[in-house]
Amino acid sequence: MAIKVRIPTPLQKLTGNQGEIDAKGVTVNEVLADLEKQFPGIKGRLYDEKGALRRFINFYVNNEDIRFLKGETTPIKEGDELSIVPAIAGGVGVTGR
Repeated sequence: MAIKVRIPTPLQKLTGNQGEIDAKGVTVNEVLADLEKQFPGIKGRLYDEKGALRRFINFYVNNEDIRFLKGETTPIKEGDELSIVPAIAGGVGVTGR
């Protein structure tokens, strides 16, 4: 079954500059494993040295954050979309002056 995976710009150099990839799997973890098969090296950008998903990268299945679902074991089915979104931090605070 094909799952559409949206790849953020910083990782597109690993996917041949593709912003959307079709991958296979029935859980988020399986889909990410299929991405690694297709594009060796992408796993190192998504997982830390302990094998956990990196905290500064957010994963969404159909716009739902997997942290509020079942994490990596979140079920995914044909027609679903998995979005990989790097966290953004920093900036200037607004003081209202």
